[in-house]
Amino acid sequence: MSTDNSPKKIIISAPDNLSLGKEVDYEFEYNPSLLQGVPRSLSRDTLHLVDKELPFDGIDTWTGYELSWLNLKGKPCIAILECFVPITSENLIESKSFKLYLNSFNQTKFASADEVKKVLQSDLSACAGQPVEVNLILPQQFDSLKFKEFEGILLDELDIAIEEYSPNSQYLNVDEHRKDVKETLVSHLLKSNCLITSQPDWASIQIRYEGKAIAHEGLLKYLISFRQHNEFHEQCVERIYSDIMRECSPEKLTVCARYTRRGGLDINPFRSNYETPYSNHRQARQ
Repeated sequence: MSTDNSPKKIIISAPDNLSLGKEVDYEFEYNPSLLQGVPRSLSRDTLHLVDKELPFDGIDTWTGYELSWLNLKGKPCIAILECFVPITSENLIESKSFKLYLNSFNQTKFASADEVKKVLQSDLSACAGQPVEVNLILPQQFDSLKFKEFEGILLDELDIAIEEYSPNSQYLNVDEHRKDVKETLVSHLLKSNCLITSQPDWASIQIRYEGKAIAHEGLLKYLISFRQHNEFHEQCVERIYSDIMRECSPEKLTVCARYTRRGGLDINPFRSNYETPYSNHRQARQ
């Protein structure tokens, strides 16, 4: 556990060129220039993470529920979009630009869903700076989709007092009265705010680890302390992972968050030093 007892205010600034937080015109015909990337180094520099030596693997999984285009006869088509952005990409994809980009498909004619998929994959890969995997779920496949909640020990019913709503890793500590454990912890109380607009971002989070037992009360206080913090989803998850690893030193650690949708998109970052990404099963709040 860190011996530094002075909490530090975490301030992250976004690039000035983003359309986020600015008035924009909605376009309804295909325009790939609407996509904007945010350098992952923006937050990783503050966490002393080096892209070529990341302490975790993972993926950023997006689900888009408002994808539509026209077939060659002008008839609307719809699909649910799954997008898998590698965490080694230079950029994460800025969510408002992603939404505006998807809107630009609405009045655009495509020969097939496969053509739409190829266009999406090409444009998103260019924005991220590394190949992005895309999957389209068509209406005839909707009945195969599943809801699945996080499994594990629910922390949210712990009777704790909360006094701080800015990330404070000093809440994290190990429970010396417990032996080394292998456990899975869950909370639905994670909330952060958009980096620019301060709109709320809501999430459920699952933390799986092996090693010294993490004190449950302190972990819940720490997660709740993000409540007034401004940072992108992916950055918050990497901060949580890094803080737990630094303060509690688990041998194995997975942090997975599933955020509720905004603008028809949900973002689900996954970071782990020992597991592969989970299947993209939607939760009740999504």
